[in-house]
Amino acid sequence: MLGVVIDDFAKEYLHGDLKEVRQTMLRKLDGLSEYAVRRPLTSTGTNLLGLVKHLALAEARYFGEVFDRPFPEPVPRWDDLSRRGTDLWATEHETREEITSRYQRVCAHSDATIAALPIDSPGYVPWWPRPEVLLFNVLVHMLTETNRHAGHADILREQLDGVVEMDAAAMARRGRDAAFWQARRAEIERAAKAADPATA
Repeated sequence: MLGVVIDDFAKEYLHGDLKEVRQTMLRKLDGLSEYAVRRPLTSTGTNLLGLVKHLALAEARYFGEVFDRPFPEPVPRWDDLSRRGTDLWATEHETREEITSRYQRVCAHSDATIAALPIDSPGYVPWWPRPEVLLFNVLVHMLTETNRHAGHADILREQLDGVVEMDAAAMARRGRDAAFWQARRAEIERAAKAADPATA
């Protein structure tokens, strides 16, 4: 009996966290221009809209074909090398609305899979070295993957316009306004230079 309770708790806990971080990913696009959400901000081209597009494909695969519950819209085959990496950026012909609404549809499909299956339901991930998995493994993987990309999105958004995923009112009450962060950055820069004799 205790095992069932823990399993149900783990499934609900992991699923709840996944739902929250999905919303974070979508909020990162709020208030930005088409160029800003698509703009490559790293040397490898990482961009906000591409991260959402990538996560849609990942969830479609992991909560779809892995559990023999395919997402009902076309998804590139995982072993199609010609499509590798195209999920990480949006073409000029793909709209933000298309990408975000697809992500929401994929998430609804994933939620249905998670709700329908026990946490120890078996799945098969052909692109993993140990392909036989449980729903638990996939929930942990997708939560980790989504959180990883939410961290990327945090940094990209801050680079674009200084917006960070924090409660602005709470930060203001603590005196952490733009001047605070400018002083903090200067303090960190000073410490970094002081620690490296080559910069003296």
